[in-house]
Amino acid sequence: MASTHTCTDPQHHVDDGDAFVREVERVCKSRGLRLTPIRAHALRLIAAAERPVKAYELLDLMKATHDAAAPPTVYRALEFLLEHGFIHKLSSINAFVGCHHPGGEQHAVPFLICDRCNSATELEDEQIVDALDRRARALGFLPQAQTLEVHGLCAECAKAG
Repeated sequence: MASTHTCTDPQHHVDDGDAFVREVERVCKSRGLRLTPIRAHALRLIAAAERPVKAYELLDLMKATHDAAAPPTVYRALEFLLEHGFIHKLSSINAFVGCHHPGGEQHAVPFLICDRCNSATELEDEQIVDALDRRARALGFLPQAQTLEVHGLCAECAKAG
């Protein structure tokens, strides 16, 4: 995590769901992974969402086109997508968003989560991630995973009052 990349344009969601799925397909092929149609469909729905998607919301969306969609099917798809770094889980709201760098290494990403409209903004700020890691190690703590979720109001909701 030595890079000092700071994203000046925070990402709210994946802009082009089809391009995102094509990139994940490419990554899966290069890694020898199998992106099944149900996994690809779940990924496309997550990518197309305007906000983080909860598992049961995803199940409802999938049932619209796959009658056989069931909770275990959705959870297995989510586990695969999480395990390989194609999506992020927002633990505090138990929801999922697409990762903006599905071909890269798995990484920690700070999120700003609006408590009013439920939007999630991906900061992609490695300086924050590195600072937390350095501080933890200075205290003798060996970090294994990092999740930073900041709750509040997005700019639009703050303006609305």
